[in-house]
Amino acid sequence: MPRRLAGLSALVCALALTLAACGGDSGNATLGKQQASPTAPPTTAAQPNQSYIASVKPTVTQISIYDKPNGTATRTMDNPWLYDPTVPTSKVPQVYLVKQQRNDGWVKVLLPVRPNGSSGWVKGSDITVSPNTFRIDVSLGAHTITVHKGGDVIYTGPVAVGATDPPLPDVGKPTPTPTGEYYLRVLLQNPDPTSVYGPYAYGLSSHSDALATFAGGDAEIGIHGNNDSSALGQSVSHGCIRMDNAAITELAQQLPLGTPVDVNA
Repeated sequence: MPRRLAGLSALVCALALTLAACGGDSGNATLGKQQASPTAPPTTAAQPNQSYIASVKPTVTQISIYDKPNGTATRTMDNPWLYDPTVPTSKVPQVYLVKQQRNDGWVKVLLPVRPNGSSGWVKGSDITVSPNTFRIDVSLGAHTITVHKGGDVIYTGPVAVGATDPPLPDVGKPTPTPTGEYYLRVLLQNPDPTSVYGPYAYGLSSHSDALATFAGGDAEIGIHGNNDSSALGQSVSHGCIRMDNAAITELAQQLPLGTPVDVNA
């Protein structure tokens, strides 16, 4: 679940990065010159059952994030970013979920930073935008995950989610899975599929609201397999979403990074 998925940090040196699209991370803040934009250009409408992925171009090694179109650059993000900063080979190209596109080239994107739900604007010249018909819905109350492709449901099954009552003894407080709209930002293949993470783990753009750090990382939430299928359907994790191993193995071959993930109570 953290930046290196709740304990997966011990395995990261052996993990193989499987890139279905790209990923993103925060970097150093920069400032830009603010320009007036008296009239907002029209936006490009999204199609039904379709989202858009913004992949940072390989030639852009740092992308600036702006507070508004023609506004101030509030941060920069490295491209690619390192899943594990101690492993130079753990490079992941950066990707975002598109929230809004304007006809003048500015694109609003969801950011993989705290607080959850943060967004910013990027220049269209820095990214490539591609359509995506996959999406994921997670119901915490029902303990289910549903994967859609266009208007079709291609998988639904039970999941384990964050512990609430009673809390896990090692943290002593509830660690619920945060609700909201997020996206897949990195895919990891586990060299030991019998571990708690199962064969594959997706890192999401969300972070725990209960934990500031975990296992040396920033408590990033993940969707991953399991080593105990009896836990599925229960609230027993530090915030991550555990699912069926066979299902995540199949989905890992299909879902591009940048796929939206809606987590509902």
